[in-house]
Amino acid sequence: MGRPDVLTVPDVTVVVAVYNTMPSLTECLESLVGQSIGLGRIEIVAVDDGSTDGSGEELDRFADRFPGTFTVIHQENSGGPAQPNNVALARATGRYVFFVGSDDYLGPEALERMVAMADANDSDVVLGKMVAVGDRSIPRAVFRSTEANIPLIGSGALYAISNTKMYKRALIEEHDIRYAEDLPVSCDMPFTLEMYVRAETISVVADYDCYYAVRRGDDSNITYRARFENRLKVCAYALDKLLDLAGPGELFDAFAIRLLKVDLAWIFGENFLAMTPERRAECVRVTAEFMKDHYGTSFDSMEHRLSVPERLRFRWVFAGQVEELTELVRMDTSGTMPSTVLEDGYAYARYRGFRDSLHDLPDSSFKLIGTVVGRLDSGTELQSADWYQDGDGFALDVAVRVPVLGDTDSVYVRLASGSLPTSADKAGARLLDKGQQLPAPVGDFSRTPAPSGEATVVTARIPLQRKQAKLGLRVSIDAGGRTYEIPVRGKGHPMPLARRWGAADPYRVAARVNTKGRMVISTGPLHPPKKPLGSRLRSLLTGAKRSKRK
Repeated sequence: MGRPDVLTVPDVTVVVAVYNTMPSLTECLESLVGQSIGLGRIEIVAVDDGSTDGSGEELDRFADRFPGTFTVIHQENSGGPAQPNNVALARATGRYVFFVGSDDYLGPEALERMVAMADANDSDVVLGKMVAVGDRSIPRAVFRSTEANIPLIGSGALYAISNTKMYKRALIEEHDIRYAEDLPVSCDMPFTLEMYVRAETISVVADYDCYYAVRRGDDSNITYRARFENRLKVCAYALDKLLDLAGPGELFDAFAIRLLKVDLAWIFGENFLAMTPERRAECVRVTAEFMKDHYGTSFDSMEHRLSVPERLRFRWVFAGQVEELTELVRMDTSGTMPSTVLEDGYAYARYRGFRDSLHDLPDSSFKLIGTVVGRLDSGTELQSADWYQDGDGFALDVAVRVPVLGDTDSVYVRLASGSLPTSADKAGARLLDKGQQLPAPVGDFSRTPAPSGEATVVTARIPLQRKQAKLGLRVSIDAGGRTYEIPVRGKGHPMPLARRWGAADPYRVAARVNTKGRMVISTGPLHPPKKPLGSRLRSLLTGAKRSKRK
């Protein structure tokens, strides 16, 4: 369905529900009136929900500046965004409806690009690429590429469940889809979910920054200050709504997993740690009731789709173990990683409760699935480093603490040439491609449990070769059927002094810490041979020419 040749209705009705968002509201409204699609193709319906900070007056100012574009409605505060959105929907006349948060703003071409996408593909829902401003949490997977039509499962759409999208208004009205006014927070979740289910075509504009989502410095966005009871109420409402719309099946299961990974995980994050002990106990009790009502008493069938911390959160919830849950949340929010247990080709995260007869949790709750690249850097520490000389032979004596236990025969310390890929920088380790093998380890090795019992200390004597080289100190580990390399950090550790090596044709060996904090060993002739006279003259001339160009 293409755009009508004669425009009798606006292309887009932009809905803005407003409550005390000055001065951000001004930037939001300026971004709307500055849209490249032109004011003749849009209408803006703004509902002031009882603001007390001048937001209502700012809406009126824009309505005076742009008569015929703005419709401003003032009402008593309703307690949430659902009623203002419904009031605005009742006044909308555009072919499409776009909802924008009153403290967010749009890229200049956002509406033009999204309408073009919708008209080209007869889209029922169009997602425009979102950009986070101020540490706002936004979906990313669904915006990997621009797509005419995406599936609900596997595309990341279920993780982009806010209403900050463009919807076909005819579909809204056909099914009388409205916001649930008895939901104090996240009322857009069931609204978007129903639009998703009823849509035949869901499109994505990912090649342009359409929507700038702002997290206020005072965290006054309603989503960030919701009580856990309200979160659970929304989750229950959404699950019941989806069950009515689509019934049990793959979509229902995928959405149920999404709630565990996002909405319920939010409850058991920093918010949980901020509660009093009594409030935490109540949170665990109420959540356990919700879980049993909507997920059943057994967690075994779905935990393989969750990370280990996610699984354990709900294992502890089911078991009513507040203390254990608190410890897990504290570790997870601080980024602390437990040691990894290697056994029979599998890897397990050694969180509290692992093989503890007191709790009787299955090993499957601790089993690491897929890559463990992010777990190995934390806890890999240089213990000592020195030189060893035996006659004309020279070696590096080194001890490294590695956060693994169990079958540690595959753990080695190596000197490796070449740089690690940049993808290893953030994770602090790299996963080798399948089929890729490292050279056989060189040297003498021993492995002993660390005094804490939480790691293994690998001691190595690695012979050095008489050649010009820069070699990075790395640990290699086989875990879960894959091989990993972890660079050893030397920052904060004393490096052995540079040494002369050998009497005849002596070499120099030195240890340093590079700009990324990693330990590097350099070897080379103590007296490098001089270049031939012709080569030196060419170098001098080349350097002089470069100086003149500068």
